[in-house]
Amino acid sequence: MRRLRRRPGAARPVVTAVTVLTAAALVFGASACGGRATTHHKPGTSHEQADGDTGRLLTTDDGSGNRLREVDAEGAPAVTVAVRRDSEDGWNVQLSVRNFRFTPDSVGGAALLGRGHARLFLDGRPLARVYGSWYHLPDSLVRGAGGGTGLTAGLYADDHTAWAVNGAPVRAGASLVASSAKPAPGTARSGQPRSEEPRPDTVLEITVSGGKVSPAPGRTEVEKGGTVRLRVRSDRDDELHVHGYDKAARLPAGRTATLTFTADRGGLFEVETHGSGLLLTQLVVR
Repeated sequence: MRRLRRRPGAARPVVTAVTVLTAAALVFGASACGGRATTHHKPGTSHEQADGDTGRLLTTDDGSGNRLREVDAEGAPAVTVAVRRDSEDGWNVQLSVRNFRFTPDSVGGAALLGRGHARLFLDGRPLARVYGSWYHLPDSLVRGAGGGTGLTAGLYADDHTAWAVNGAPVRAGASLVASSAKPAPGTARSGQPRSEEPRPDTVLEITVSGGKVSPAPGRTEVEKGGTVRLRVRSDRDDELHVHGYDKAARLPAGRTATLTFTADRGGLFEVETHGSGLLLTQLVVR
């Protein structure tokens, strides 16, 4: 049988075509969302979720290097804090959130509205990261942080940016009841029966801007006998008023005013501004 000879330099059309098609398939397949070679977002998330362009990323930060991610006041995440002395050690911290849920399984991912984690600060110093509504704060952690009584909680997105409204981070605070040593159960340091423990403070930080209230008005649970601290900042001169308690305070434009009182009366009480007639929150005391 006569063998055909390939001329020097002649192309191999079939092999070359197969090689080109295979390379193209690899390139396009890898660039597709289902491609095995690229995972530019976490498995199980969509392109929209991976983009994480929720809100407006500001140049300012939370004081700890985390940039602020500003969203509209309506529907914005909100948080309140309550603390109770633990019977064995430290404090039990409860975070009550609105328009927000904790997502520990997607930390480090994209910023999605209403998702993320919380961070605790003690007198402005970073203390702990929290992935749920309850957190036990041991005495040793407080001492290790240099001590203090001003506990603040802020809400953060999965990409570690701080949720913000009107240029301020979404935060709330409470005061820790200082105690340098734990008395024996049922007794005070003097050996006498221990008196009733102080009620936890309830601290609410509210901003009024452009006729809108942030966080959006809701109901806040307050333990009867506890101290309530209302910290309100308004963009116009106004007056803060707590109905039922007849407590009032001036609101100078652009400044934060603090109104403190003891919640010694049970019931539902509205907090509002007199000039603009805005409902700020409702206090449920029981």
